[in-house]
Amino acid sequence: MPSWNSRGLRGSMLEEAVNFTNERYRKEHLALVQKIPTPITPINIDKEKRHITLAYFEQKSTVDYIGNVQGIPICFDAKECATERFALQNIHEHQMNYMEEFERQQGIAFLIIYFKNVDIYYYVPFRDVKGFWDRAEHGGRKSFLREELDQSYQIKTSNQIFIHYLEALNQDLATRDA
Repeated sequence: MPSWNSRGLRGSMLEEAVNFTNERYRKEHLALVQKIPTPITPINIDKEKRHITLAYFEQKSTVDYIGNVQGIPICFDAKECATERFALQNIHEHQMNYMEEFERQQGIAFLIIYFKNVDIYYYVPFRDVKGFWDRAEHGGRKSFLREELDQSYQIKTSNQIFIHYLEALNQDLATRDA
């Protein structure tokens, strides 16, 4: 079992906050967004207790969340980093491919990134993620700085809807329609 500070539990607080937000959105009839479970392959199963005692994670084929916001299909991944620099190695190639295909089908793909050191959340549109990814693919920096992000996409937090990313999504939609 992973310890509390292992890589396997990294981001679980962020995930809980996003899950809480999505549940609030559902109750308010604003959106229906679901967490996509990570597929596992069991290795050992305790037949008496009927639970898995050892398993490994399969490679994911999608992102963490998929849903619909009042007729608009969305998909996103929630990521967290401890410094002002977000390493692109935290995004898997299959996730980039999935988000690109999702946008090709008229959906909206994005990341929610939590910068722990400053306690700030950002909505990062896929087009921006793709720009950073392409820069790295062409020999550039394999990370991006928080200051490189569009500061108007900072996500407000509140007690009612913890990570209120729909405001940033709405802003993103407005720039796409312009």
